[in-house]
Amino acid sequence: MRVAAIGIGSNSLRMLIADVDEGRLFRLKRYREGLRVFAALDRDGNIMADMIAKACKSVESFRLKALEQGAEKVHLFATSAVRDAANQEAFSHALLEATGLSLEICSGDLEAKLSFIGATDGAPSGLIDIGGGSTEIAVGHGTTVQRAVSLQMGAVRLCRRYPIQSVEQAHAVVRIARELILPQRAAFDAIRPPVWVGVGGTFTTSAALVQEIPWNQREHIHGYSLTREKVLAAMETLAPMPMEKRLALSSLQPQRADIVVHGIAILLACMQELDLPAITVSEYGNLEGYLKVKYLYCGRL
Repeated sequence: MRVAAIGIGSNSLRMLIADVDEGRLFRLKRYREGLRVFAALDRDGNIMADMIAKACKSVESFRLKALEQGAEKVHLFATSAVRDAANQEAFSHALLEATGLSLEICSGDLEAKLSFIGATDGAPSGLIDIGGGSTEIAVGHGTTVQRAVSLQMGAVRLCRRYPIQSVEQAHAVVRIARELILPQRAAFDAIRPPVWVGVGGTFTTSAALVQEIPWNQREHIHGYSLTREKVLAAMETLAPMPMEKRLALSSLQPQRADIVVHGIAILLACMQELDLPAITVSEYGNLEGYLKVKYLYCGRL
């Protein structure tokens, strides 16, 4: 059976098309579009009208692509930005009218579990998912998540609040992020999985940056081990770099140029506070997790 999952994140719209056969998920094709829903929240926490219209158009385009490629079922879910939105009901209704798809808004806990199930291979593992609006941390094994938390710190969220134009400002954001992680540290220290996996654009971008390879050379990014020292060096190199120089880097996806240092600051904070010398980069995440839960685990977590 061919299925598709469309995820509305805080920073991007993504879709995974996959085949489900004999209890396994076979990943076929992935699509991404920079949407920045979180940046379109107004002072009252409402998603602005032009973003609602844009999201409807983009989701419908993805839905049609999925159908053209033989998807029998298309699912739609949203994470942090829509979860925070005061007008999430109006947003969901607009999407239903425009696309015929019912929007499932994931709680922070569910978001963490979906990313964990999508990115880990069943062995005892830890998971960090850095998004535009939030960061999820989870530990567990198989489909059992022993502890999961969603923190209100994401690359876009922190970019809107704390500008970074110097190494000093970057380290200030690291300290802010560490303070948010600190209350969770003891619980995660008590479990201490042997392997940690990182998902999201911050991780794939960091892997490209430290290797000095084009950002779309995915065969050298998935499975790469990021060390804490290299993450620190990347942050301190990029923090004072003018935007035009960042945009000229082949290892940096242009749409992430303005938020990349904030994402790396969150990553460094997680590694320092959780005492992680290295973390493995994964291109898998909540899209895979969503389809696994729907079709392999019958909605059970």
